Amino acid sequence: MGLLHPSRLPFRLAVLLAAGLLTYGSYFAYDSVGALAPTLIQAWSTDREAIGWLYTIYSVAGIVSVVLGGMLTDRIGTRRASLIFSLLIAAGACIVAAAPTVGVACVGRFIFGAGSESLTVAQNAICARWFRDRELAMSMGMTITVSRLGTLFSFNTESLLASRFGWQGALWAAAGFCLLSLGANLLYCWMDRHGEKVLGLKEEGGGEQISPADIRRFGWSYLWVILLCFTFYSAVFPFTALSTDFFHEKWGLPLTTDEGGSFLAAVFSDFRHMFSTAPGNSSIIIFASMVLAPFVGSYVDRRGRRSILMMAGSLLMIPAYLLLGFTRVPPVFAMLLLGAAFVLVPAALWPAVPLVVEKSRVGTAFGLMTMLQNVGLALFPWLNGKLRDLTHDYRASMAMFAALGLAGLAFSILLKLEDRRSGGTLDAGLAETP
Repeated sequence: MGLLHPSRLPFRLAVLLAAGLLTYGSYFAYDSVGALAPTLIQAWSTDREAIGWLYTIYSVAGIVSVVLGGMLTDRIGTRRASLIFSLLIAAGACIVAAAPTVGVACVGRFIFGAGSESLTVAQNAICARWFRDRELAMSMGMTITVSRLGTLFSFNTESLLASRFGWQGALWAAAGFCLLSLGANLLYCWMDRHGEKVLGLKEEGGGEQISPADIRRFGWSYLWVILLCFTFYSAVFPFTALSTDFFHEKWGLPLTTDEGGSFLAAVFSDFRHMFSTAPGNSSIIIFASMVLAPFVGSYVDRRGRRSILMMAGSLLMIPAYLLLGFTRVPPVFAMLLLGAAFVLVPAALWPAVPLVVEKSRVGTAFGLMTMLQNVGLALFPWLNGKLRDLTHDYRASMAMFAALGLAGLAFSILLKLEDRRSGGTLDAGLAETP
């Protein structure tokens, strides 16, 4: 039995790498319009509200696709469904890159969003198919890390690409990464088909499906969890949608540190000076989560304290947004606070769901939670851009995001109280779990 046998570690690691690369391109392209916001506003002769709409229309498509994508994966299998989703992503990204107006770009973003959110569901099914028990959490964490590299590179290279090759060249680069992810998907399909023949793998379901009959049986803890999810993500991703424009406008941070020389040298320079560019500051949240999330996740597994971490993360958001909106303190300090919040809350939030609902309803619980999350991600990017255009600065937007942090803090406190009343399951670690 050689190293490339499907049961051996090298083959399974190759599957894991391909699974992570499935969404690398979509993560890169998702934030490309935010990283290029100041440039696109001029190129398309539009405003910040329209840039917010590019995120809103993506999430509107995601609300629909969370349900339909899981059903399609169940019906035709992970391989064929993931290819369909990858094709939608690539097609949508190409439409955005070729768009002469923001209206055409919105059409592309809708197609892109329909494929992207569904591909994430299929990606989870792939991990469940190839990795089980103690390996499952590790595999999902690794795929997220690879995917978020797309966001990190998007914020730190798109402005540079635009300065070297024009704004459409930068958007075509994003589309190119989506095509590379499609290639990774084709590689995965070949490996999966081979592994299925040799190992007799069982096809996993698409996962996050919603059953109205199950929703009625959820308790108060789950309600506070999904409301916290709604407020937290509504205060993070809609903010980063226009944060590059915000930092460039208020603090005059450059869009790139392009110092001449080769393109690769310029990319390295942008990463080296991440804290001094507008897109680099926007990427601090993602960078912090990539570096620290595995350690916080391990802490949660061992020690619990989930509700306490959710409270701490929600609390950090309030001063962070107030600093950004109402002071001239360099944004890097507030972004480090938001980065810490983005590590603490998700690491405790998502693993809390299986602890507060019955095992048979976990799929419904995740599906409803993801749908509500996308409602927030559809509404608040538009509100962020609208408030900026109406008030001509970002103070009203920062007050809105701080208020969302305050609401999240209230929901996390209510969750803590409910958990204490029902036995303290959320805050129990491995040593304390019966």
